[in-house]
Amino acid sequence: QVQLVESGGGLVQAGGSLRLSCVASGRTFSSHAMGWFRPAPGKEREFVATISRSGGVTRYADSVKDRFTMSRDNAKSSVYLQMNSPKPEDTAVYYCAGRRSALAIAVTNDYEYAYWGQGTQVTVSS
Repeated sequence: QVQLVESGGGLVQAGGSLRLSCVASGRTFSSHAMGWFRPAPGKEREFVATISRSGGVTRYADSVKDRFTMSRDNAKSSVYLQMNSPKPEDTAVYYCAGRRSALAIAVTNDYEYAYWGQGTQVTVSS
């Protein structure tokens, strides 16, 4: 059983930056693909970014591509979401998610993830 804890959220001005962190418990973090999600109309959680087990593959939603960057540090059992130039529409609770995988793949569907954190609030002011 994997437990995920997010941190780093808060109030940021549009055009600024902040970094979200997600720390995982357990010994098998390096076997998990990880993702970031946020609520969106018509969806419980909207895909934001994902990263494969060793960080070799990343994918981003079109709405955040070129502004957000996801990374991971398996030695620290952590993943990060660097948010550059956030916009007011990026305001949301951001959730960290994990999925055990045998291959280095990117997972973009929320229903494919087995483990979820409690979320961290990001508020972007204009």
